[in-house]
Amino acid sequence: MASEYIPAKVWTIDTETGGTWASINRPTAGARHEQALPVGEHPLQLYSMGTPNGQKVTIMLEELLALGMTDAQYNAHLIRIGDGDQFSSGFVAVNPNSKIPALVDTSVNPPINVFESGHILLYLAEKFGCLLPKDQATKAVAMNWLFWLQGSAPYLGGGFGHFYAYAPEKFEYPINRFTMETKRQLHLLDEYLAENHYLAGDEYSIADIATWPWYGNLVLGNLYDAAEFLDVESYPNLLRWAREVSDRHAVQRGRIVNKSWGEEWEQVLERHSADDIDQALAKQPK
Repeated sequence: MASEYIPAKVWTIDTETGGTWASINRPTAGARHEQALPVGEHPLQLYSMGTPNGQKVTIMLEELLALGMTDAQYNAHLIRIGDGDQFSSGFVAVNPNSKIPALVDTSVNPPINVFESGHILLYLAEKFGCLLPKDQATKAVAMNWLFWLQGSAPYLGGGFGHFYAYAPEKFEYPINRFTMETKRQLHLLDEYLAENHYLAGDEYSIADIATWPWYGNLVLGNLYDAAEFLDVESYPNLLRWAREVSDRHAVQRGRIVNKSWGEEWEQVLERHSADDIDQALAKQPK
């Protein structure tokens, strides 16, 4: 039986914690090396990686382009978080929190830096007047679920995902603790989607765009290889929603941008024109 961990009176780090992200985790913020960010030709510059949080923004941008918003053209630059690109001086100047995604709107002078994925979705929705309900009551519902996602996903990612998939050792207590919360969240979504087509009711919105990369990917078997473990078939309404959102053309395009793993056809390391995505999707097996 392992000995009980007794926290020190003043915490200091004297050994690596282990696990997938041990090499980049530190108890201090700020830049760790000097490096400017690349800047492309389009109005919007995105610095990201194709994780669920990164997918939120690329799906949003592809949805805007599908709606004919030509000013939503963007350059998506890959930030390899495992290599510490998010700690460059250029990235920290855009997002002092050193987390992807980060967006720079160069269509205005001076350019506007936007960070936190939920805020980026809201910023783009308000900028282009799309994908956020106009009716005050329905907008409030969409915002309820957007903020729910921003608060709940860390329990799925940093909680369940970390201890189930990434931690150097599998411990019963944290896995059970965060599995319980994850299943509660899945049940919540399933119950709600039994009565609502989308998260804001009948209207597809940024609430769906924010939520699908986490909970849609999870129940579709694309996240943590945990679909069987979580018995996702017991959430039929959530699965219906996840599959329907997955079938959207913009979602299929946005989810592969800044992705550096998986099948060849779903790896678009950087996006500088629509052709970058088109060429990748053309390789998809029929």
